Amino acid sequence: MPPIVRIESSPVYLDTSALVKLYIPEPRSDELEAAIVGRRDLFVSDLALTELCSALARRSREGDMAPQDTERVYRRAARDLSERSFRCAELTPRVHRDAERLLLSIGRDLPLRAADALHLALALVVDARTLVTFDAAFAAAAARLGSLDVCGA
Repeated sequence: MPPIVRIESSPVYLDTSALVKLYIPEPRSDELEAAIVGRRDLFVSDLALTELCSALARRSREGDMAPQDTERVYRRAARDLSERSFRCAELTPRVHRDAERLLLSIGRDLPLRAADALHLALALVVDARTLVTFDAAFAAAAARLGSLDVCGA
């Protein structure tokens, strides 16, 4: 994976794979943190928070994280979103319709999951110029649009 050197375009949309790296130490977590430190143009959605919760539950279920740690991480992420450490990208009927159009266009040629189409539609609706993802398949689908700088994966 190419390293994130600098995120130059603004605003920035973080998908779930990026959000997870901010709250759970993983490979490239430090690199992502360095790339976004001090930024006030970061968008995250409630969808990403729900998917983060799913990732935490899986780690707990598989014994990779203690239940009290998963709850602590979740509370911290939820607080950061509610206290506006991130700007919130809202799921609306328009976002769903945009995601459906993406599934029927990009999804015909590349694998695009419904949740990823929603993330992509959210990034577009908030006029993000950069999408940060660590999911290679999602990055390929997002790059197909040509209107977003895609970094991470």
